Amino acid sequence: MQRIVRYWIGLAMLSLVFAVEAQQPIIYPARGQSWERQQTDTAECHSWAQQTTGVNPVALAEQMANSPPPQQQGGRLFRGAAGGALFGTLIGGATGGHWGEGAGIGALVGTMGSGMRMRREQQQAATQQQGMQQQASSQLSTYNRAVGACMTGRGYTVE
Repeated sequence: MQRIVRYWIGLAMLSLVFAVEAQQPIIYPARGQSWERQQTDTAECHSWAQQTTGVNPVALAEQMANSPPPQQQGGRLFRGAAGGALFGTLIGGATGGHWGEGAGIGALVGTMGSGMRMRREQQQAATQQQGMQQQASSQLSTYNRAVGACMTGRGYTVE
């Protein structure tokens, strides 16, 4: 189960990296600016874009990388089965039936309930992660548009 959760988190982070790379503007020195001048202008425009938009792409990437993974579900199936078995044993004994049968049925029902709960929680975590990615992508898009506007104003062609 943990492998599946890690896989989806890894896939989500990889898609964010590709989205960030795809959004970065391509900048060409349209007025013959030197390499050194372009580096200075780029650094100044990145600083201006960060101040203007309030978006720090490095902090945003770190935040996404360090966001807590969905809650681990390690012992839930076992706890569900154990609780169900205990409840089934009590009911089976109280109704004059077989304690063992009650325990088996209770364990099965407890496991099924825990499994459904786990799937629902994993879906919610995936939806939340997707929302965070969309927000980060939107913020980076705004930041990159600001960098592009700044560089255009300094005589560069931005694509």
